[in-house]
Amino acid sequence: MRRAVCPGSYDPITNGHLDVIERASGLFDEVIVAVGINKNKRTLFTPDQRLAMIAQVSEEFGNVRADSYEGLLVDYCRAEQAPVIVKGIRAAGDFDYELQMAQMNHGLTGVETLFLPTSPRYSFLSSSLVKEVAAHGGPVDGLLPPIVHELLLERLAQG
Repeated sequence: MRRAVCPGSYDPITNGHLDVIERASGLFDEVIVAVGINKNKRTLFTPDQRLAMIAQVSEEFGNVRADSYEGLLVDYCRAEQAPVIVKGIRAAGDFDYELQMAQMNHGLTGVETLFLPTSPRYSFLSSSLVKEVAAHGGPVDGLLPPIVHELLLERLAQG
């Protein structure tokens, strides 16, 4: 079975994330969308909320599941018998950072990294940018799956 991991914080999952996940699901038998848990990072949504959102919006692909991990991503990949990490690349800056991570991960455990360039319509998109625009009342509905958009607006209204 060809299994890959798409890691990220997914706080929240965007249409850009979903584009990469969908494309990866066509390349692998199983794709694990892995939410990295970093207790030092401030997030808007809890890990369980992010996992639920991911599960709901990726359900249609049939071979995608959501999970979380703490610690080193390569240890998680080894435990899940996933020899490939799939990363979406938006711009050259992403590539510079991700290449170093890919080389480190390969050096540690032999896990390969597949870079998928994002669709041009999502090349500017990040969860952080979406949260910032939404917090100031800007329109972000076309940047998120509809259910995620609703949950984001509800969460921001809670303060």
